[in-house]
Amino acid sequence: MSRANLDKDPREVAAMFDDVAKGYDRANSAMTFGFDRRWRNVAANILDATHGDRVLDLAAGTGVSTAEFARHGAWCVAADFSVEMLRNGKQRGVPMVAADALRLPFADESFDAAAILFGLRNFVDTAAALAEVARVVKPGGRLVICEVSTPPNPLMRFLHTKFLMRVLTWFGKRVSSNPDAYSYLAESMAAWPQQRELGEIIAAAGWSGVEWLNVTFGVVAIHRAVKPEQE
Repeated sequence: MSRANLDKDPREVAAMFDDVAKGYDRANSAMTFGFDRRWRNVAANILDATHGDRVLDLAAGTGVSTAEFARHGAWCVAADFSVEMLRNGKQRGVPMVAADALRLPFADESFDAAAILFGLRNFVDTAAALAEVARVVKPGGRLVICEVSTPPNPLMRFLHTKFLMRVLTWFGKRVSSNPDAYSYLAESMAAWPQQRELGEIIAAAGWSGVEWLNVTFGVVAIHRAVKPEQE
């Protein structure tokens, strides 16, 4: 079994997700008490992928979100650097590509939209990954990021930090095939920037119109942005 550290060496992160791939979706649902499905649905509604859209789902894991984005006729591809995660999602019937977020194997302006659900905090260089996503999205294209966040209410923030996150991590360790991976989960959640700071990182990477929606009291935040039109 392996686990990553906060230096987020890509090989270590990929190996960790390879280890947890088989039971990943089950563990996620158990650890979040089923809220993960609601968060994906909200993100899909914000992305609003429709027939004719080409959508990149980056850090897609087993392709759960990719299949959700494709429900309304969009062509969607799941990209992830964990081959085992992709292999465990092959039954979903969506195109899958093993890919490094910092060197995507796609041509410039290939997609109408891109989404990253609960994967951005695992990239070794957040800003560089967001800039690389901007490269493969067309001008006017959309970006949606769903990620763990910080509740703005002081009481909820205290409960989340001191109790809820510890309970979820404890529970995750008991339903995961790689319990040590959930130590990394807790560390990466605690170190992740708050909503406004992440919005500033997104904007600095070349995206415009950045805004966010807090979900479940801000335990999760969904950011959206667009790639500026060419002048």
